Amino acid sequence: PALSLCSKNLLVMELLEGKKLAVAMEERLAKILGGKKDLAQKVLKAKQQAMFEGKLDNGYKSGDKKYSLFQEIGQIIDESNNGKRMSLPWKIIKILRLMPLATYARSKLDLLVDVTGYQIMNDGCFNGDPHPGNVLQLKSGKLGLIDYGQTRRLAKQDRLAIARIVAALGSSNKDNPNHVAEVADAMRAFGFQSRKNNDEIIAKQAALYFDSDSEGKAMGLATPQTYLQHLNSIDFMEVVPDPAVFVARTSFLFRGMGALLQQQVHTAKRWSKHAVNALKAEEAACPVA
Repeated sequence: PALSLCSKNLLVMELLEGKKLAVAMEERLAKILGGKKDLAQKVLKAKQQAMFEGKLDNGYKSGDKKYSLFQEIGQIIDESNNGKRMSLPWKIIKILRLMPLATYARSKLDLLVDVTGYQIMNDGCFNGDPHPGNVLQLKSGKLGLIDYGQTRRLAKQDRLAIARIVAALGSSNKDNPNHVAEVADAMRAFGFQSRKNNDEIIAKQAALYFDSDSEGKAMGLATPQTYLQHLNSIDFMEVVPDPAVFVARTSFLFRGMGALLQQQVHTAKRWSKHAVNALKAEEAACPVA
């Protein structure tokens, strides 16, 4: 906010000069596809539709990343040539032009995920709707978040409760026999309540809400909704705390953006460092006697 211009009844925000990230990416793609903006829009909309229908598989193993991305880019190039297969030399040239675009998009997503994690775990105030239409690519090269109509504020106890869940999910010590119980206990401490109180299913629900639905995809369940239905059929989650809803929604948004980029996003893994730091800061401020 421009504090010098604000009053009790008027909020004036700082001017951010730039264009929406979604528009900037579309323009970059169109330029690579020979200036065909309509084709760029068609390709992006097709990928969005495929994501909503669960046809995009972002659950591939790390060793397959380059191959999957090569396939994806090759398909886009063929579409830009009216479906006709382009000669290999020309396709290679276009792939080399598209690769930096994919790398750029992924770097911006990584930054958004990281910043949002810090805001949730440390500030307790975050933009609950950080999709590409609400992110600006500024002239300076930085990113700017806009449209804070979906701003969410977390009470201190809720912020720390979420931090405990995320820290447990993001722990590198998954071989710990108490890992599942620790995640489930953190969920219950926050206020989640399931019908059968099954630790394993509660922990899987935690991963679905705050990290990834990759386990569901590995089971052949294409969308988070079908995976949630499966988990609820085993142990129905009767109570979901309101503060958890928008944090989970934000995680789902980032995962969806990752799917469009053929990038598997695990938000808890990315946010765990901020969660751990927030918990340590609280311990330092309020040491146990």
